[in-house]
Amino acid sequence: MEQKLPLPPFNFETAKQKVQLAEDAWNSKDPERVSLSYTVDTEWRNRSQFINGRQEVVKFLTVKWDKELEYKLKKKLWAFTGSRIAVTFEYEYHNTAGEWFRAYGNENWEFDENRLMKRRLASINDVAIKIEDRYL
Repeated sequence: MEQKLPLPPFNFETAKQKVQLAEDAWNSKDPERVSLSYTVDTEWRNRSQFINGRQEVVKFLTVKWDKELEYKLKKKLWAFTGSRIAVTFEYEYHNTAGEWFRAYGNENWEFDENRLMKRRLASINDVAIKIEDRYL
């Protein structure tokens, strides 16, 4: 099994590092790259969707980034303990009709001993915005 540094238990610096690594990966908009941060049998709740395993993660993210164009994400560390991290985030994107949105949310992450995320729980709200109101 591949280990991804830093390993749990997290401290303030390693938790911040993990959040930045996640932000960078998601902003790549590369579903395969992102999926490698998760266990093979990862479990997600994303809004009302339940996603299980890396293959479903890749499929989900491929569809997401085909619809959410010019996607740009910012994550912030909220809390951490042991093998868990909580983040707040916001991202902006537009749809194929050119309508812009900003999404706000919270995620709870749980990692295995190799620092792969085995569980991701996300609550997300979208708000329509004008193009001139973008800031990400």
